[in-house]
Amino acid sequence: MVVAACSGSAEPLVPDPGCAHVVEASIVPTGASYRVTATISSADTGWDKYADTWVVRTPDGFVLRRVELAHPHTNEQPFTRTLTAVTIRPGEDVVEIAARDSIEGFCGEIVVLDVPRSVDL
Repeated sequence: MVVAACSGSAEPLVPDPGCAHVVEASIVPTGASYRVTATISSADTGWDKYADTWVVRTPDGFVLRRVELAHPHTNEQPFTRTLTAVTIRPGEDVVEIAARDSIEGFCGEIVVLDVPRSVDL
């Protein structure tokens, strides 16, 4: 499910082209932790403006893991990155994947994922 920030009106939301957007994400259990993959689209122009961070967080904003992106991706759009060993607290049923632009901050589309639980056989 893709979710964007609330605008307070019945108008459909139009993503801000200056923001970093999570366009796709997945979560896979790997034993006691999870592997999270995010595909991010951003209006990178170089070192002056680029997607510099993505996070796995709970709906109340608690950041479970943060990834600092070390460089712009001006010639690689969208780009996909994977994070391993993500620990999710018991009782958390969903997580949000969000990306931050170095100028605009966290303003783009996010992806909300149901947390799959491993079944012990």
